[in-house]
Amino acid sequence: MTEPIIGIDLGTTNSEVAILRDGQPHVFAEDGDPIVPSFVGLSEDGRLLVGKAARNQWVLAPERTIKSIKRKMGQDVKVRLGDQEYRPQEISAMILRVLRERASQQLGVTVTRAVITVPAYFNDAQRQATREAGELAGLEVLRILNEPTAASLTYDPTHRELRRRLVYDLGGGTFDVSIVQSQEGVVEVLSSHGDTQLGGDDFDELLFKYICDRFQEDNGIDLRDNLVSRARVLRAAEAAKRQLSSHPFARVEEEFIAEKEGQPLHLNLEISRITYEELILPLLNRTMDCVQRALDDAHLTASALEKVILVGGSTRTPLIGQMLQERLGQAPHQEVNPDLCVAMGAAIQAGIIGHQDVGAVLVDITPHTLGIKCLDESEGFFNEYKFARIIARNSALPASRSDLFHTFRDRQTEVEIDVYQGENDDVRRNHRVGRFMVQGLAPVPAGNQLLVQFDLNLDGILKVTARERATGLQKQVVIENALAHYQQEERDEARERLDRLWLDRSPAYAAEEDDEEEESEDAEEESTELMPELAPGPREGQREAVQARALLEKADRLLVRVSPEDRAEVERLMERVRTSLTDRQWDRVIAASNELADVLFYLEDA
Repeated sequence: MTEPIIGIDLGTTNSEVAILRDGQPHVFAEDGDPIVPSFVGLSEDGRLLVGKAARNQWVLAPERTIKSIKRKMGQDVKVRLGDQEYRPQEISAMILRVLRERASQQLGVTVTRAVITVPAYFNDAQRQATREAGELAGLEVLRILNEPTAASLTYDPTHRELRRRLVYDLGGGTFDVSIVQSQEGVVEVLSSHGDTQLGGDDFDELLFKYICDRFQEDNGIDLRDNLVSRARVLRAAEAAKRQLSSHPFARVEEEFIAEKEGQPLHLNLEISRITYEELILPLLNRTMDCVQRALDDAHLTASALEKVILVGGSTRTPLIGQMLQERLGQAPHQEVNPDLCVAMGAAIQAGIIGHQDVGAVLVDITPHTLGIKCLDESEGFFNEYKFARIIARNSALPASRSDLFHTFRDRQTEVEIDVYQGENDDVRRNHRVGRFMVQGLAPVPAGNQLLVQFDLNLDGILKVTARERATGLQKQVVIENALAHYQQEERDEARERLDRLWLDRSPAYAAEEDDEEEESEDAEEESTELMPELAPGPREGQREAVQARALLEKADRLLVRVSPEDRAEVERLMERVRTSLTDRQWDRVIAASNELADVLFYLEDA
């Protein structure tokens, strides 16, 4: 039996895993649900939660839950979970491991190979971080595939005549638009544009801000100051957004959301679709600008498009379809489930790699121009920040390009190759992806020639080679991640930590966790009024801890505005609060918090 290759859509909000069976993509589901929420958390007793259980916990324990980690992929940052700090790759690996286990259990064999999708506009660092997450999850990542490209594979590409389609992909955290051309089984991306920091999460945040502002106007309390209240309102905003996709109004109701003078306060607010659309219109206009840029890059007009395809759950917002129809002159298509078509396309690509007959050949592109920094002389002025393009944006992959450069000074025996990606002529406005030195050049007069070659593979991994033409001296480097490259020992340590967490998830606990999820979901279906009953009666110290952390956040915000003398006092009190929290001495937490609150009150009025 041929070892299976799975396709994974690693999403900001939700993730899915699929495989190609008999020429058709099949998405693995558990209890009829193919979605794995991209949430990771720790239970109260320190056990790892991934997926639904973590999402359910997020409302009551946001301090022990991580969401939208995809937005941090490729950044040199860490996030805290319990008493440990993790890189974004490690958190994503936990989600990938759950997807891998789901596929392995349903196939009856251990799965070790996968195709994983990323936004087309992900840079090299973000793509490599995704690959590292797959490796930490025990997967050999055979291909990093652009999400719009994957989605296009779910629409029949085998027709004889030439067809061009626009894929509008708006997910939870990222946006891409691509122009895809297909003919006789060949799929080619002509252009791609997007924004890796724009998605449905931003819609939720705008609704959340609107709700909190209205509540503050009516009651004088900012729900953003309390972590639990903040999480509850964010979840309510997300639910309202979904409801407004099919209804003109949505009601946001959360009982006992706050207290004022000892009296409970309830959130009860109706939001119209018109209000919601006014909130998100500036973001949607940004996506329409990307649509036009993609058309311009492909040298096409809207009339040249055979079809407009919507991908991603956020595209269910009706205004998106209306704006696209007005701009492009045709109604967009959503025949394939927009939540699942990326995973299905990844499965089709996996089938192609596994030599299954799926009738499609993939031609992918690079979404960024790649080049190096060099010195440029123009009209007697020297510019040391010139961006010399080598592989142009929208070049088909794999791509291999080279260009000739020369030394500037006499007897120059070394050069630094500084590699950037971006579209600006000034490298300072582009993104550095790596650098290396070439030493031992011949000590000859200025003008010694060097050939710089870029080789970019289908996964977006770049190999840079610099060769001195006169001597053949050569230096080569593979650039995988410019910001937070994992050393091998770091990877081993991270993998050991993930393994320890996984061992703690005993089968008995997993079954108990499933039961809790079912009860929670049943209760939610029976009556939304049951949900607020989870807030009263917290475990010992929960309320004090939440309030103290909110107070610390408030103090952090105020620190930039206070005098040096006041700053020292505030920092001293903040340290007392943190120490009390660490020691779980709730009486001391309350006392230190009250003292800090008094000082902050004085500073706010000053």
